Amino acid sequence: MIFKDDYPSTPPKCKFEPPLFHPNVYPSGTVCLSLLDEEKDWRPAITIKQILLGIQDLLNEPNVKDPAQAEAYTIYCQNRLEYDKRVRAQARAMAATE
Repeated sequence: MIFKDDYPSTPPKCKFEPPLFHPNVYPSGTVCLSLLDEEKDWRPAITIKQILLGIQDLLNEPNVKDPAQAEAYTIYCQNRLEYDKRVRAQARAMAATE
C-alpha cells in the first residue's frame, strides 16, 4: 500500500510485487477495485482493514465487470480449470521465493 500525503482524502494505491495473474490486477500489479477509486466508491472513512478485506474478497471472487488484465480475464471467463491451475502455480512459485 502506498499512501499519499493527502490520505485519507485520497485512497492508497494497492499494488502486488511481483504482479499477480488476476482479472482485477493490472499488469503493473496495481489492484483494480472500486473501493480504491476516487471517482467511484472511495470515502475517507474507509479503513485499511476494509481495504484489505475488499482486496481479499476480490482475489477470491474476481469482478468480471471491471477487468484490468485481459489474459487473466479471458481465461477466467472461458476456462476456469485453466485459470485455477495458473493461480495455484503462481501461489506455489511465490511461496518458494519466501
